[in-house]
Amino acid sequence: MADNSSAGSFIPITLEQMARENGVLLSDKVTPCGSSSSHPIPHPHGGRDPGQCIIYVLGMEINTASFAMYTFSLSVLFQALLVVSISCAADHGNYRKRLLLVFGFAGAVATMLFLPVQPKVYLISALLAILANTCFGASFVLLNSFLPVLVRHHPRTQYQSPEASPDFPPTLREEELENTYFEAENDVNASSPLLQSDRTEPLPTAANLTSKELQLSTQISSRGIGIGYLAGLFLQCACIVMIFFMKSSTFSLRVVLFIIGLWWFVFTIPAAIWLRPRPGPPLPSADPNDPTQPATYCTYIKKSWVSLWRTFKRARRLKDITLFLGAWFLLSDAIATVSGTAVLYAKTTLHMRSEALGLISVIGTTSGVIGAFTWASISRTFYLRPHQTILACICLFEIIPLYGLLSYIPAIQRLGVFGLQQPWEMYPIAFIYGFVLGGLSSYCRSLFGELIPPGNEAAFYALYAITDKGSSIFGPAIVGAIVDRTGEIRPSFWFLAVLIGLPGPLIYFVDVKRGKEEGKMLAEVILPPEESGAPSFDEERVLLHRD
Repeated sequence: MADNSSAGSFIPITLEQMARENGVLLSDKVTPCGSSSSHPIPHPHGGRDPGQCIIYVLGMEINTASFAMYTFSLSVLFQALLVVSISCAADHGNYRKRLLLVFGFAGAVATMLFLPVQPKVYLISALLAILANTCFGASFVLLNSFLPVLVRHHPRTQYQSPEASPDFPPTLREEELENTYFEAENDVNASSPLLQSDRTEPLPTAANLTSKELQLSTQISSRGIGIGYLAGLFLQCACIVMIFFMKSSTFSLRVVLFIIGLWWFVFTIPAAIWLRPRPGPPLPSADPNDPTQPATYCTYIKKSWVSLWRTFKRARRLKDITLFLGAWFLLSDAIATVSGTAVLYAKTTLHMRSEALGLISVIGTTSGVIGAFTWASISRTFYLRPHQTILACICLFEIIPLYGLLSYIPAIQRLGVFGLQQPWEMYPIAFIYGFVLGGLSSYCRSLFGELIPPGNEAAFYALYAITDKGSSIFGPAIVGAIVDRTGEIRPSFWFLAVLIGLPGPLIYFVDVKRGKEEGKMLAEVILPPEESGAPSFDEERVLLHRD
């Protein structure tokens, strides 16, 4: 988590900066941009921003900020494809730890290789960014798949005795149960491998929430998240100090990415040494005539995609899950797009230095931790149901693009402040972003969990994760196209305002009670799926009856 939050902050900045050193000013398309940020902050509506730079890739004119956004979109595409393809291998056989180490070390090395890459070959830096982000997504999914295995083999769950688990209180208070919105991401079922067997044990009922497995899972995950956030803040602060003393040069950004990659590499070594493989059950042989023949790589990949397709076909017949996944697709895309757009806007339009951009990330991470715990209190105070809390988060999130659009008002434009016309305005915006993200990441997963047919948690959470990872392909690419068309980033705030607002009506029409009833009705008649992935006759019958 530490290396991802840090790399996610500095890779877009580095990509834009390296492209800038090879670009020319948009204003005359002749003057080299150079590596400095010495251009004065332009009037936001005095024509195209003279500080914007363009490069030529395969004969196409691309803004340097768009270059970073397009790179991110491609990395998300490859990440989503890879995550689905390896999910079956993570659940079966002895591949889980092996793949975790391969992708962990490969991503770390790719991040470290930014150091020797010179700005003249900036396209190589884009390839390294795609490789690093893809490997991180894959390794993180594989890492999450270890949680239920660790819980299952822990001495406290093996012996199931009070003496073996002295740290556990006999019951959970109501406040703790409500705080599991933040921790829902970490319970055994929510953190199950990305794509596994469609049938899993149903999530525990309210009466069973005090089970040792759930408590232990929450305890392990909460500690992991806490350590990850602390490590991320420490690494980001160290990077900011390093950039400051190295005068905010392009070389300093490459050194920082090398340190981030080294951090990732070093802390993967303990997993290589101490983490046990914990192999899963072998995948059935692809040859029915020879059960001893091991499954091939193609079999693992095919099984992964068949499992995802089967779950998708079931989900689209459940109205409330369909509404929610549509909203989550847009919302997760907005979260990723706003983050990248804001950082590049601060760099290319407000001309903030690299250490100031790093501080934006630190503020966002810190406020995210605050928001994760604060939203539970807000929800209790105002008696908000989960979907109402999500709507409140969306309304607060909408402030970010709307505030940026204030500078289109002539009076505010003449004032020269507010509407993201001054660098200092990015810091409160970063706090709002992190605070909102802390609520959305926990409550969205909690609401989705209420709608899942009992016994199908792993498969539906897989669909949730793929929706999350795959949606971010589109937003950054659209923002990049807007920047290329208009020559500045600010017009993309109109698109962001629409993107953030669209999930609101979908969430509003989600009926949790209806969704739970439909889910239970479907779960009662689902038969073990055939290899073709087609729904059973009873499943089709109940769904047609509902319609």
